[in-house]
Amino acid sequence: MRMGSSWRWQISRAMRLALRWCRLCRLQRGGNKVRLSGRLSELWKYSKLLLKSLYYNSLSNSDTMLDCVFEPVYWIVDNVTRWFGLVFVCLVILLTTSVVVVIYLFVLPTILSTYPVHWVVWHLCYGHWLLVMVVFHYYKATTTAPGHPPKDKTQIPSVSICKKCINPKPPRTHHCSICNMCVLKMDHHCPWLNNCVGHFNQRYFFSFCLYMTLGCLYCSFSSKEMFLEAYSVIETYYQTPTPDYTLRETTAQKSVIYLWVLTSSVSVALGGLTLWHTILICRGETSVERHINRKETRRLREKGKVFRNPYHHGNMNNWKILLGVEKRSHWLTRVLLPSSHLPHGDGVMWDCTFTRRDPMAI
Repeated sequence: MRMGSSWRWQISRAMRLALRWCRLCRLQRGGNKVRLSGRLSELWKYSKLLLKSLYYNSLSNSDTMLDCVFEPVYWIVDNVTRWFGLVFVCLVILLTTSVVVVIYLFVLPTILSTYPVHWVVWHLCYGHWLLVMVVFHYYKATTTAPGHPPKDKTQIPSVSICKKCINPKPPRTHHCSICNMCVLKMDHHCPWLNNCVGHFNQRYFFSFCLYMTLGCLYCSFSSKEMFLEAYSVIETYYQTPTPDYTLRETTAQKSVIYLWVLTSSVSVALGGLTLWHTILICRGETSVERHINRKETRRLREKGKVFRNPYHHGNMNNWKILLGVEKRSHWLTRVLLPSSHLPHGDGVMWDCTFTRRDPMAI
């Protein structure tokens, strides 16, 4: 009896200990969960406090913090763009030269042998005029300095001080991080020119975009029939037996396809860019000023005021100022023909169309 009772007592004791241990484990798990959630919430609050301490003051904000975070990315982009600018220029020259070679070798002989005389004369005159305008304006856009604020003059109108150059900034002047200097009437830095687009070369840049778009459209439409014929011939390469074409014929067919695809693609992409700059010129803005004016428009609208661009002189006058047109003959000599005349003004002083009664920001 004693042995049985002791055996039963040992089993009951072990079961009670097991139940007690399970209860303690459950309580401990619940406590650990509570403690873990509490620690996570405290860590999250502390992290938010550290994040706010980086920019929460009277001299900075979240935009400044983001600029600091992305500063290494900006540095990489600026340096890559600076070093690859020459590569992009060589690529433009190479592609343009290849198009001209294909035109002279395969397209022009077809036009001279099959088209009527008046169409031949038109193609020769129009095509070579576009070629001269493209080459001239691209050369001037890449080699002409966009203009920089004068450093030897002390009395120049300025709206602020450049934080990087530590020099006065005239109106419409902005700092280019790639060129590492301030540019008069800066529009943007173009890697395809390896140069900034500013006051003294904006006309060359826009004229190059316009004439290059017209040239690509001309090549695309002129070689359309040849492209369709060459494409149908290319499909016969996979037939059995393979058609017997000479090396010159296969080279001509592939060259025409290359010409049409390249010029059509460039005309669409560059045409969109040209249209965008056309809208900006009509509004009297640059690409940089477009973003600034949108913010000012939104800010003044909240105050019940209307923003007016002080550099907008009307659509036609904006074009005359950009192109340097002062009389009717200049539309021919300065716009339709190559011209290296200087733009209107020096890029430091600007004529504004506002009066003090106008509720706008300057």
